[in-house]
Amino acid sequence: MRIVMFSITPLFPDHDMGGGQKHLRKIAMHLAEQGHQITLLCTRREDTSTPFDWHENARVLPILRFKQPFPAPYDTPAYNIAGIVQDVAEHLHRADRFYIHDGEFVFPYVYRNIPTIVSLRDNVYPETIQGAFHFAAHRLIVISEYARQFFMHTVGRFFIELPGRMMVIRNSIDWSVFKPTEPRRILELIPGIDPQRDQLIIHPHRPEPGKGLPQTIEVVDRLVKQHGMTGVKVLVPRWLGLKYDIEVQRFYERMQAEIAERGLSDNFVFHDWVPVNLMPEYFSLGGVTLALGNFVESFGNAVYESLGCGTPTIVARISSHREILPEALIDKVDFGDHDTAAAKAAAILRERWRTSRATMDYLHANYRIEHQLKRYTDAIISAKIAAPMQYSFRPITPQTRYILAPWCYNATAPDGSPRGLYHDYLSAYFSDDTLFALLKNFPRGFTGADAQAHGVSPERLAAWLREGYISIAVGVVA
Repeated sequence: MRIVMFSITPLFPDHDMGGGQKHLRKIAMHLAEQGHQITLLCTRREDTSTPFDWHENARVLPILRFKQPFPAPYDTPAYNIAGIVQDVAEHLHRADRFYIHDGEFVFPYVYRNIPTIVSLRDNVYPETIQGAFHFAAHRLIVISEYARQFFMHTVGRFFIELPGRMMVIRNSIDWSVFKPTEPRRILELIPGIDPQRDQLIIHPHRPEPGKGLPQTIEVVDRLVKQHGMTGVKVLVPRWLGLKYDIEVQRFYERMQAEIAERGLSDNFVFHDWVPVNLMPEYFSLGGVTLALGNFVESFGNAVYESLGCGTPTIVARISSHREILPEALIDKVDFGDHDTAAAKAAAILRERWRTSRATMDYLHANYRIEHQLKRYTDAIISAKIAAPMQYSFRPITPQTRYILAPWCYNATAPDGSPRGLYHDYLSAYFSDDTLFALLKNFPRGFTGADAQAHGVSPERLAAWLREGYISIAVGVVA
């Protein structure tokens, strides 16, 4: 088959800008190896403007004139948008299937006459969310149960057909690659560190505040000044194409100023972006990996790749991280609990713990790349032309049923005291005894009438809904 794939994110021969592009590469390569002809249309950037091949059957064309650098890719002149529509339409004219990676091609009329599959890689960026509300294809793939619940309780409020078109294909990892690997070539990329002498912490994330660098700084401050671990060194990758992105440059400047002000400059090592083939060495190099930001991950690949390489991870209980591994198999902390995170990191580093056998077995059993690739292949090859879903409006009435929003959870401090409801999108804890009582007394959801019987005014109920602490229980009949 001739398959056209769309990526709003730039693609590179040997580097991936993030987990989404890593999975796109694997899906495209798998289909190419089966003999399908793959054309990948992606955004042109100064450092990626020449076509190249990932495989003899997988050609990458960086021709789309979305605005760079990120964010706001659609903030570009209308003639560029027209050119993008023209380019995609030209290639679809000769294609058998269309695969939209991350849902950010928001012109459903262009693919109306070709079997199309859309996958959503995050629950955050405006283009992805807009793409979800514009979805008009045969299949909508999401990468975790959390993501399914998120889109069910947003887009699904208005499209009752969505459950029949949505499927969960969990991100998975090639465990033959991400395994304990002797660090050799990676030491050439990151000079000046000594794995035998230094206590190495990996911070393998994009340069966005939500990806956790401020929290990593907080934890390292405690490790050095409270736990006496002055030999700690944090490895922080510099963004790919840093010279093209002034906002990212400013982010690094702010973070480095904060590090210097705390007297931690000797404890942070900023290094070049790590190529794909060195990632197993990179993760294996560390004593612990930190993922403590508040970014609302649909999956968060680095956490689990690190574990596969033997390096324990401490992760904040944000979005999908609450579900992917059971609490007993990974160190989790509530967002903002830097003291607990530092205590866990100190223990891991001092004892030189590695990933437990139980954790490794669970990952290998539940997140196998072979299963993921087979399901993507089946979804793409079996896709059919689909009519747009029908919009369905249902008024809110006293019988409307409400549940705790899937992007909230009831947080408890290590001493057992309640922290309140944590809201992924507000990055804050919320306490309301009446709301807690309603959620406890009505596990299948409470109605507006139930809330009124507990003394909740319609305005207060509406505020809970508008602020996102509760969600309309989609598909539940009173």
